[in-house]
Amino acid sequence: MAQYRTQVRIIADVLNTAKDMNTEGSGVGITILLRRGNLSYGRMSKLLLELVGAGLLLELSGDKASKYAISPKGIQFLAAYGQFEDFAQSFGLRL
Repeated sequence: MAQYRTQVRIIADVLNTAKDMNTEGSGVGITILLRRGNLSYGRMSKLLLELVGAGLLLELSGDKASKYAISPKGIQFLAAYGQFEDFAQSFGLRL
């Protein structure tokens, strides 16, 4: 049986991509987020609106399209998520 990702896991994947792929400091385009996040464009668009609204991602104005970078609040979220994931795994649970 296939294991599906939870919404929180998808959020963590998107935030990790925004953090890891932002090597130049100018943000990450939606194409990279789509490929690494393995989501449809419609679902990713809605998720990005939610993450920007929650302050976990920053929307940067690019030349042609918006780019996204992780915010300090997003880094905090990833740290807390990582701790919780380790805690759950210590009890044999998978997130």
